[in-house]
Amino acid sequence: MFQPKQNSWKQKWQIAWQSTVFRNKFIAGFSLLIIILSLFPLFFQFIEKRNGILLNDIVLMQLPAHDVSISIFIIIWATSLLIIIRGIQYPDLFLEFLWAYVFLCFLRILSISLLPLNPPHDLLPLIDPISNSFYGREFITKDLFFSGHTATVFLIAYCLKKKADKIFALIASALVGILLLIQHVHYTIDVVAAPLFAYLVYFFSEKIIKPYENQN
Repeated sequence: MFQPKQNSWKQKWQIAWQSTVFRNKFIAGFSLLIIILSLFPLFFQFIEKRNGILLNDIVLMQLPAHDVSISIFIIIWATSLLIIIRGIQYPDLFLEFLWAYVFLCFLRILSISLLPLNPPHDLLPLIDPISNSFYGREFITKDLFFSGHTATVFLIAYCLKKKADKIFALIASALVGILLLIQHVHYTIDVVAAPLFAYLVYFFSEKIIKPYENQN
């Protein structure tokens, strides 16, 4: 039986870019992301100087702190590489994740601003040279509620379309959350709330790209 030839990723992007709606949403989302990332160091340095609440976390009390930075780094950036590859292959997915991540950044700024927390006493610094480059010179410990690392990996899992990709990303999400607790980088509530916030921004990002999808 004759199978129609599938468009290459370059052809898919050429077709997508011909849509004014896609082009405008892409440029707006990318511009917002650049602005947010450029302001992150100022925001994180600001929150690091304020005093917050120290939570009594029963789960962390049962977990001796261990440095598992390398494992966290590998899992997060392996999953990030996967969404980048799939985003290159599928413009719709790229646009959806772009806007979802922009919403996630806004939501983190809001939640961290409204709920100032002091870090756990036995927190071990997370060594992630890529993520830490957005924090500024000083190591940040008070970007707590909710966990950005956990939420980002869960967001990737929500956005991915292939079943195998989703399973991989969901397992990675759970592992990242557990490892962050083992390192005492976050409180339990920070990690538990992360997938809920990730799903919320995923839901809104779908609304953003719907008009473009309806054109096709």
